[in-house]
Amino acid sequence: MKRIFMSILICAALSVGAFTGCASAATTSPSVSGANTAAVESGASTSTSATTTVASVEGSVLDTSDMFTDRDLTQEADTADAKAITVASGEDVTISEEGVYVISGTAQDTTITVEADDAAKVQLVLDGVTITNTSKPAIYVASADKVFVTTAAGSANELTVTGTFETTADSDSNIDGVIFAKDDIVLNGLGTLTVNSTDNGIVGKDDVKITGGTYVIKAEGHGIQGKDSVAIADGTFTMDVGTDAIHSENADDPTLGYVYIANGTFDFKTGSDGIEGDAAVQIDGGTFSIDAEEGIEGTYVQLNGGTIDINASDDGINATSKSTAYSVVVEINGGDITVNMAQGDTDALDSNGDLIVNGGTVTINAQSPFDFDGQGALNGGTVIVNGEEIAELTNQMMGGGFGGPMGNMSGSSSAPQGDWGSSSGPGASRGGMR
Repeated sequence: MKRIFMSILICAALSVGAFTGCASAATTSPSVSGANTAAVESGASTSTSATTTVASVEGSVLDTSDMFTDRDLTQEADTADAKAITVASGEDVTISEEGVYVISGTAQDTTITVEADDAAKVQLVLDGVTITNTSKPAIYVASADKVFVTTAAGSANELTVTGTFETTADSDSNIDGVIFAKDDIVLNGLGTLTVNSTDNGIVGKDDVKITGGTYVIKAEGHGIQGKDSVAIADGTFTMDVGTDAIHSENADDPTLGYVYIANGTFDFKTGSDGIEGDAAVQIDGGTFSIDAEEGIEGTYVQLNGGTIDINASDDGINATSKSTAYSVVVEINGGDITVNMAQGDTDALDSNGDLIVNGGTVTINAQSPFDFDGQGALNGGTVIVNGEEIAELTNQMMGGGFGGPMGNMSGSSSAPQGDWGSSSGPGASRGGMR
């Protein structure tokens, strides 16, 4: 692989937290190897006015108060002192210093690698870049404190891996994503990013956060995967994937492996789950169209808002024990939720623990609308099953039939409003870690 090495000297008065500045003596920063580089033209936009906002929801299962930083939520990069990189076929690019880098061009068999200090924050601004690789990721974060991948306003960008991902002997991770990060990664911006993969689309071995932008992902594996978490503040997502559209699991720490969504537009067609967070899934808002085997799955699934349409062939919304740090619960507090189930051994709302509806509108079209192993409580909201509004959650096992206003089903279980949140009711686990 051809490599070109060059060092760039810059000296600028920079704001706190952006770069390390220079005094009278020049300092080497940033450092880029294997790329055609230049300073971004002085006329480039430095606006930071496009900012996503996130509101916390009272009683949420996850602590969302500090989930996103101001920089995470800012959709346009400050490019006043950025360096421009034009990718070229067969030339890998290595970024080793904190800074902002505007990337453009079309290339094949090119990997942009971030290998910086553990305290470094690196921002990659994709401004009309197309990379097609055979066996390596287009963007690989080997080390940094945090890396931002920002799509420039109005830009169209496409990253593709066409063959089997190469196994790297000296890596402690299976590098199997078109964008692959060993450290925290944030995706944002005002442009479009298309990702095509023979395995996974976007993979993070720490936290994956997305706060804006448009994403079109086609992958044979997962669409977006984060080991510690996947947290989405906003964005537009279209995914056609072989396994899960959004997936988070952490076998080492039961408190991690969660998915949080504040807002956004989501259109998923998957071969497995639409959204899976082994520890917990919390959705506060957004518009969802999910066509999957299972729509949403986690140990604790909490739906606080949004418009969610699920077409599923196994379970629509499923809480199952995958984490010892959370109780097994499906909790619906708000939103407009529609679940359409295929025939057979399928359940619309399936909890291996408790099933709680406190608010919102839930519309179910299913042979088996509810299956819960713990307590079922309909404390508020509107629940419509096969065209009829119900007054209690009735545990329907396979082999039963619908009768009248669902009253002929066996196994009825309901809890009065006053039991929710008591020490003996389904809400007993909601204090502290859930």
